[in-house]
Amino acid sequence: MSKKVLLLHGWGGSDHPHWQSWLAGELAKEYGCVSFLQLSDFDRPKLDVWKKELLEHLQEFKPDIVICHSLANILWFHLCNDANLERIQKLYLIAPPSLCCEIEELQSFFPLKAPKNLYAKKILLITSTNDPYLNTQEAEKLQKELEVAMHVVKDGGHINAASGYGPWPWLLEQINL
Repeated sequence: MSKKVLLLHGWGGSDHPHWQSWLAGELAKEYGCVSFLQLSDFDRPKLDVWKKELLEHLQEFKPDIVICHSLANILWFHLCNDANLERIQKLYLIAPPSLCCEIEELQSFFPLKAPKNLYAKKILLITSTNDPYLNTQEAEKLQKELEVAMHVVKDGGHINAASGYGPWPWLLEQINL
């Protein structure tokens, strides 16, 4: 695979055994070009800091594929709402939280409107039937607002290490399609 893949973690990071950590290793095994950007102070994130870091990294790395997990989706939405981003080939929006999340540590990110342009040619929203941060109705509403395809994981929780997502071969296959 010769595509440049950027992985963006959410609140608390995505260290091993999280699927993002596993995926970064799998992509690198085949001499893939992967960047697993570590955003600042991920236990107490600040929107303005994360936006600046991501914009700088996008200019340097110039990814073909971006894979967002959790709060990283919200970060991407903010960039889409207020910047002209370079269009990428594929965007994966995995386990985004509700757009009206009320977690105190994350308040600089909310509230937020769904962007009209996601700056990607192919987009897949991946949600779960029992995500504690985005219920099924909110996921369906978000899919309609974004006008994207959606894959729903049955009982996948927040699609993180705590819900059993370390190795995730299905996602690796999707990226390689």
